[in-house]
Amino acid sequence: MKASPLSAPTLVETVAASITERIAGRHLMPGARLPSVRAFAEAMGVSKSTVVEAYDRLGAEGAIVARRGSGFYVAGKTRPLCLKTVGPQLDRAVDPLWITRQSMQAGPDLVMPGSGWLPAAWMPDAAIRRGLRQLARGGEANLVAHDQPLGFPPLRAQIARRLAEKGVEAGADQVVLVDSATQAVDLLCRFLLEPGDAVLLDDPCYFNYHALLRAHRARIVGVPLTRSGPDLAALDALMAEHRPRFYLINSALQNPTGSTLAPATAHRVLKLAEAHDTLIIEDDIFGDFEVEPSPRLAGFDGLERVIQVGSFSKTLSAAVRCGFVALREDWVEPLIDLKLAMSLGNSHLSASLMHGLLTDGTYRRHLGEVREKLARAMAPALRRLEACGLTAWLEPAGGFFLWMRLPAGVDSADVARRALARGLVLAPGGAFSPSSLGDSFLRFNVAQCTDPRMIPMLEAALAECAASAAP
Repeated sequence: MKASPLSAPTLVETVAASITERIAGRHLMPGARLPSVRAFAEAMGVSKSTVVEAYDRLGAEGAIVARRGSGFYVAGKTRPLCLKTVGPQLDRAVDPLWITRQSMQAGPDLVMPGSGWLPAAWMPDAAIRRGLRQLARGGEANLVAHDQPLGFPPLRAQIARRLAEKGVEAGADQVVLVDSATQAVDLLCRFLLEPGDAVLLDDPCYFNYHALLRAHRARIVGVPLTRSGPDLAALDALMAEHRPRFYLINSALQNPTGSTLAPATAHRVLKLAEAHDTLIIEDDIFGDFEVEPSPRLAGFDGLERVIQVGSFSKTLSAAVRCGFVALREDWVEPLIDLKLAMSLGNSHLSASLMHGLLTDGTYRRHLGEVREKLARAMAPALRRLEACGLTAWLEPAGGFFLWMRLPAGVDSADVARRALARGLVLAPGGAFSPSSLGDSFLRFNVAQCTDPRMIPMLEAALAECAASAAP
């Protein structure tokens, strides 16, 4: 155990905080024996008297107990899990949940190019209200009871047809409805993982994957990402070394880079997964933003080794909680049992509303309008950001993310902190990367880059960072 760089300044408090953090992060469980005073003093580089005083303080707080002739042990029951203490101790500005907190708590005066969703004005508010009124008037509508275990059958049939349009053959009984893609991944983690299992993620990837997997006590292993998909040589080596339970990936319009998996790379990924007996969870939450669907791993694989998840939160409404899991037939029943044990089902009201918006043409028309708006917004946003000295890692074929490299020597967390002080919410690249590969990048949402205040705020934050770094 090492002293945390965020601990209080005195040696005793440093030692005590190191133990407290490991208990909160469940690295030390109730009943676990602490190192001897001598061993811990040597590990921390402090005197034995310092460790004795730290142990005494923790004993007085009830965190540990002394057993005569045996040593010191963690006391009490397991404490609630604190994600901040699981894994590396990150600057809060690059903590995986920092961006979500800032975006969700933002007031009307904040500018949010770092957010991960479309502006409210772009969403079909009137159509959603109309759909809700129609549901309320319908005498056959189920507004009070639980949904069926699999979920609303008409919507599952619609999703199966939509999957087929992208080359993924799945029957309606292979589609399990959930309330979001995040809930889908959480459900699959409970279904597939044991604590300590390795999971592969693209580096960089969606920051909430990190937080969710840490909550499940998984070992996160990053796979370097190229413009056409994962680095295949690295993927092969990492699968061989870590024997991961699964590889979690965005195939289309990846978050945060906007990249899309090339067909040849997709074939090779599936070959490697088969050779190393690794499952794949394909998160297709951004796939509907593609003008022409790219190949899906679940389509090539036939849902044998690949599980696909998706939702309508990004495309339609974050308030209409509706997502799905498509998977092999023999796994459907045990997954439903786990779903029912966790939540007693999904929202029937949201599923019914979503079905209506799909079948009356609202969703198709809305997507067409949004794709056009995004296409018009992409180039101007890219030009303005490049004028600030940033460089695009890739110009995406669609979607709304740009992965922009900062000028040399500028740290994304530093820029994010200084920008927030000016009312600008950015998405620092370190939040998306299990390594340090993202520290020199920012993710931008082109749909949120139209506010004229954004560029002056960004330029001021960059200038302040450059000035502080100057000798």
